[in-house]
Amino acid sequence: MPGPLLHLGATVLCSHGGQAMPSAPNPRVLVSGQPVATMAAPYMVAGCAFVPPAGNGPCITAQWVVAATRVLIAGQPAVLLDSQALCVPTGTPLLPVLSQTRVIGS
Repeated sequence: MPGPLLHLGATVLCSHGGQAMPSAPNPRVLVSGQPVATMAAPYMVAGCAFVPPAGNGPCITAQWVVAATRVLIAGQPAVLLDSQALCVPTGTPLLPVLSQTRVIGS
């Protein structure tokens, strides 16, 4: 489905409230003056509040599993507001909350 492209300044959270940021946004394509995110680069999660009783620990990274099908940046699918990602090691989703609204992809 069409949706706004995610960029470095977008608000993306893990399911437990940790802030997620792209590890390597593409510097050649800018929206709102900031580099965009692609499916290839994992997101780094900081401040995850999940404390498992005996488990796998808080969210550390996240990898996008569903992204744009028609918009490629340097050969990689662009990440959209409705894209889906899984956090490692918890397996919970990332939640894109806020992004720029001028550039739409599908």
